[in-house]
Amino acid sequence: MNYQFDFGPVIEGLPDLLWGCAGTLGLALSGMVLALVIGIGGVLLRDSRFASLRWLVITFVEVIRNTPFLGQIYFVFFALPMAGIRLDPTLTAIIALGVNGGAYAIEIIRGGVQSINKGQIEAGLALGLSRTLIFRLIVLKPALRAIFPSLTSQFIMLTLTTSIASAISAYELTSVGQAIETNTFRSFEVYGVVTLLYLVMSWLLMQMFARINTRFLSYPLK
Repeated sequence: MNYQFDFGPVIEGLPDLLWGCAGTLGLALSGMVLALVIGIGGVLLRDSRFASLRWLVITFVEVIRNTPFLGQIYFVFFALPMAGIRLDPTLTAIIALGVNGGAYAIEIIRGGVQSINKGQIEAGLALGLSRTLIFRLIVLKPALRAIFPSLTSQFIMLTLTTSIASAISAYELTSVGQAIETNTFRSFEVYGVVTLLYLVMSWLLMQMFARINTRFLSYPLK
């Protein structure tokens, strides 16, 4: 093996890689916000009294969860322009991430809502609590406690999935790494550092979410 390791070009490009990390987190955060909007709306429609709306949501979830994300992002970026809808790579990535994450968020949120014992809600009404208080004290926190681990895992997964957005040249860590590799031909060094940066981001996010869960959602010790 005659390969000579040289991390010099990677070190020189480290500021760009860190900005790429910021781009990755920006895409993931924007996509997750959209996913939560879709998830909450989807749950409301999923339990609608109109069968057509229920089947629309079920079909959406099944189609998105059983097709590859690369195909979904290509559809938004390459197919929609044929219908007159042209989006830049960043907006395309956010929409594709939001739609993909939304399909999973629907099931996660719905599971959390269904975990609430209806007897607790009826007890709150019997005590004379307003529906706002019932939602805040009886429904919201237990539901968040139930779905928080799944939602945080989905966010981390979405953060890693942003790497596929490099296929349409959206600004994020992998696309920055590809640009540096193209100019330096140091594939091992560049993608080794890129992989390490993804690992660091995932670890930091896990630590942050664990602290949030402990601080705000854990049951108090007796």
